[in-house]
Amino acid sequence: MTRERVVVTGMGVVTPLGEDLPSTWKALVAGRSGIGPIRRFDASGFDVTFAAEVDSLPEEDPASLKERLVCVALEEAMRGAGPLTMDPARIGVCLGSESARPSLSVVARRYRTGALPTLADLMRNAASAPTQAVAERVGAKGIMSTISTACTSSSQAVGEGALRLRREEADVMIVGGVDVLVGPLMLTGFSLLGALSTRNHDPSGASRPFDRDRDGFVLGEGAGILVLERESVARSRGAEILAEVSGYGCSSNAWRITDSPPDGRGAAQAMALALQDAGLAPEDVGYINAHGTSTPMNDPSETRGIQRVFKGAQPWVSSTKSMMGHLVAACGAVEAIVCAQAIRTGVLPPTINLDHPDPGCEMRHVSPGAVEEAVDHALTNAFGFGGSNGSLVISRAP
Repeated sequence: MTRERVVVTGMGVVTPLGEDLPSTWKALVAGRSGIGPIRRFDASGFDVTFAAEVDSLPEEDPASLKERLVCVALEEAMRGAGPLTMDPARIGVCLGSESARPSLSVVARRYRTGALPTLADLMRNAASAPTQAVAERVGAKGIMSTISTACTSSSQAVGEGALRLRREEADVMIVGGVDVLVGPLMLTGFSLLGALSTRNHDPSGASRPFDRDRDGFVLGEGAGILVLERESVARSRGAEILAEVSGYGCSSNAWRITDSPPDGRGAAQAMALALQDAGLAPEDVGYINAHGTSTPMNDPSETRGIQRVFKGAQPWVSSTKSMMGHLVAACGAVEAIVCAQAIRTGVLPPTINLDHPDPGCEMRHVSPGAVEEAVDHALTNAFGFGGSNGSLVISRAP
């Protein structure tokens, strides 16, 4: 039995490079970094003093920031998709999100004024709060779920949304993810883990995936939303089809919380399952948007996973985290949208700062600048703290 295609009819992003897809894409193709000194709070006493912030966000409660980010991305995606006139019970929402990290300044202000948190305050900090906000904005009354698997969250949200559509449990699924990490608590926590780059003298050069001089990832924030539909539904309402979510695979490392197995077996399993799901051979994939966090252990592990699966095939590989930083729960959805844009435009965004390629990360890197090449299928990886792995295949619109 032939399964129905799952297509993308709307896309929206908010990233450190721009508050919509056109501005973000323009910066990515140009190789511009969105990483700089932290402006939201005084980071002068911290080991790390830079991050990838969304420019226009003021200092405020992280729960409010998350809701704002996801709703801005949603509005852009919905403008592209057009009015959804079907039964609201056939519209579902699946987002990747983590619980909001408390703002120390907000906690201190409440303590000084004696203002106790309300039930509404507590609920807005839940991982599910952005999902509820999106469902309310759209009037979606179908499936509603939140996935919280750290860096893999929104990649799995896109994949799980596609599975729901294939099973005809919905006509439309609004999927994606959001995260806000730039704050004193997360900066301290990841610094103590030794996971962050400490290139305070060179913020724009700090995220350098697959480079021999990499020393950690860069905290980021943002949101990505995709409107997914069964192809027949999209065509019946005359929607423009932007791309197809053709494959999805996930796995667990069962290794360690903070890093991946050196041989990349978990990553390889997720990629192989995604290709199998899409019915593709490795040589069919022209571009891989790597997880590429710029950490000493993740990059060679992912490289070995790619080498295990693709062997003689030579897809182009880049990590856009070199420009946007690590958006954690939002990275999978944003990078799936990057893959769709690469296919639509015939331009592959680069890995910047790859000045001295690590011999242990040998691949066909898109570097130092963007590459013009038509590809029909792209794969994006997301590998999370705790050992979760997710891969998606994005294909040219049918």
